[in-house]
Amino acid sequence: MSNTSSRAAEPVERAWPDGIAEDEAGIQWDFLHFLRATAVNKVAGLTREQAAATPLPVSPRMSALGVLKHLTAVERWWLSIEAGGADLPSLWTGSPDPSWDLTEDDDPRSVVEAYRAEWALSEAALAGISPGERARRSGEHTVRWVLAHVVQETARHTGHLDILRELADGTVGE
Repeated sequence: MSNTSSRAAEPVERAWPDGIAEDEAGIQWDFLHFLRATAVNKVAGLTREQAAATPLPVSPRMSALGVLKHLTAVERWWLSIEAGGADLPSLWTGSPDPSWDLTEDDDPRSVVEAYRAEWALSEAALAGISPGERARRSGEHTVRWVLAHVVQETARHTGHLDILRELADGTVGE
């Protein structure tokens, strides 16, 4: 496997959600799009070595790539499977949660591509479902709750990516 920049992830465009939001579900999706792009941009330009580093002794499995793999698993489970009822395999089976683990084939480009592909699956699974509907798998949550949960989970882990990026190469900021 190559450690060259050719396997680096490219940054993606992002825009702040409209400050005059009129649609509850729309603003949640807008913030999720913003946070997804921010997460990808925190990995963009890093080498595989930088993105796979686990510099936090108290979290020895936490790498930038691991965070993105975990966010991919979060989207799969909560948006596609739980809320949308999609018949897809979970990406996080077992304990401790294996979605953080890296393989030799994981590099910034491949992990970002998998994450971005999951966005399309999530959005397709929820197409036509209203926020007030019950999650199609268990019915234990509304789609509104699931979407809010994924937004907060993505925001929390994007904060972890802020720290990991600064430790990797000194880059700070959004």
